[in-house]
Amino acid sequence: MPEAVVNLRELLTGKERDHDGVGTILAHRVFARRPGSPGAEFIDLAVLPPGTSIGRHRHGADRETYVVLEGGGLMFRDGTEFRVGPGDVVVNDPHGEHGLRNDSDRQDLRLLVFEVVLPQGPEGGADGGDDE
Repeated sequence: MPEAVVNLRELLTGKERDHDGVGTILAHRVFARRPGSPGAEFIDLAVLPPGTSIGRHRHGADRETYVVLEGGGLMFRDGTEFRVGPGDVVVNDPHGEHGLRNDSDRQDLRLLVFEVVLPQGPEGGADGGDDE
């Protein structure tokens, strides 16, 4: 039987140079969709220690959303850079380029990330696949 309470400190694992970013972030996939099931593709918790980043990257026909839980940083999305902080929600559109850097020198940036694959076909206009 699973433990009643598990602390994230025990679950988070290092990801070096995530999407060719800087340093090692910590992450845990809380949820992954089963093939053929509806709903989000995945839900991740991520921690970017000071000076680390999720490198600039693109996806295919999905919408990836970042929810900043704690800390702050510099977000890049489709040619624009802007500051993000606790409570900010950033929707990264399909095929768009995005990345995030914790430019703090002392506070972790904690983040919830989830991805939803958009419908394919004439109405959805998506081409499928994830270019990660």
